[in-house]
Amino acid sequence: MHSEETHKQLLARIPAVTGKDLPTWLAALEAGPSLLRFDERVNWLRDEHDLPHGYASAIVHEHDLRRGQRAFG
Repeated sequence: MHSEETHKQLLARIPAVTGKDLPTWLAALEAGPSLLRFDERVNWLRDEHDLPHGYASAIVHEHDLRRGQRAFG
């Protein structure tokens, strides 16, 4: 896992690096296969969308954070 600061920096650079904004990537995870494990979802983003590992990991981590907020919010 990345530090909180590194996570924020990765998220900020996602549009420039990938050509897509974070909401688009989060929607791709929602629409993608029903993979449960963190590393499976990271590998799916890497393999299916050719993302670098750090960015794929940051997207999955942010997805999990937001999903947790919805569950408790």
